Amino acid sequence: MTTPSTTTIATADGETSADRLGRTLMHEHLVIGYPGWESHTSVPKASAEDEIAICVDRIQELQDLGYSSLLDPCPNDLGRDVELAAKVAQKTGFQIILATGLYKQAEGGVPYWHFRSNFAPQVDPMAELFIAELTEGIGESGIKAGIIKVATGIGEISEYERTILLAAAKASAETGAPITTHTDDGSLGDHQQRILTEAGVPAHRIIIGHSCGTDDHDYHMGLARGGSYLGFDRFGIDAIFPDEKRVSSLAKMIRAGAGDRLVVSHDSVWCWKGQPFPPGVLENFGGDAFDPTFFERKIIPKLRDAGISAEEIERLVVDNPRRFFEGEKLATLA
Repeated sequence: MTTPSTTTIATADGETSADRLGRTLMHEHLVIGYPGWESHTSVPKASAEDEIAICVDRIQELQDLGYSSLLDPCPNDLGRDVELAAKVAQKTGFQIILATGLYKQAEGGVPYWHFRSNFAPQVDPMAELFIAELTEGIGESGIKAGIIKVATGIGEISEYERTILLAAAKASAETGAPITTHTDDGSLGDHQQRILTEAGVPAHRIIIGHSCGTDDHDYHMGLARGGSYLGFDRFGIDAIFPDEKRVSSLAKMIRAGAGDRLVVSHDSVWCWKGQPFPPGVLENFGGDAFDPTFFERKIIPKLRDAGISAEEIERLVVDNPRRFFEGEKLATLA
């Protein structure tokens, strides 16, 4: 008999438990604002009311498809707006889990932390920040983060990014919070996994995000055998990597026995601060990019055509998010 979960998870509008998550998308964004967006003063700013309306519409579309929760792993330096999330959650009853953390060197808040590093190491201050946001609340909002977000770029993990990983590991060890990551082009996830686990984070408390940026099955299986979850979480962004390959890779992982450690999403962004895409560029991504209903509408039928059962598909959006947040250790994978 399954024992009901007592794991408490902070949300934008209070808290929930793992067994109450229901159908869950594990990597979507209500809003993103790249550092420096404020400098683009000639671009009109969307009103808070407009942003709330956009997000509420998206949430209602997901609710119509049977979803009740999502993880918005926006880090502190990427336009995170916890009050927006709280208002959307209150209007919809949807469970939105927020993150604490810092983004990769190429596109995050590195100047501030680099300046501070001239005077003292930054692992402890970063860890203290993450711990405070997990246990006390984000700023003066009283809204707590439910997960830690880290990120790396292309080629190798920089010293700045390593500092963030070590700070995240320290905060995770003190609070028990899980960690989700960003990778580029489905690379360096094995390095992230090694740094975090060597620093004391249990592998099953880590999601290696954007693992679907490659169809390298050996890479995927290496992460899976290492005991972590893999995020197949950019469905619909066909311009970055073909969805056909994402579907094929996901089905191959399920057939290989790794279906218990895969989570899915779109990395959709519903509101942008500033205008990071020049006019006309975003349209080139296609109509399915940044649509959080795409997995349900278009990918599930493709998985069924590939021979994946309804039970195996449902595990991706219900059982695996629940077990990840519960902290259930994954079985050894041959």
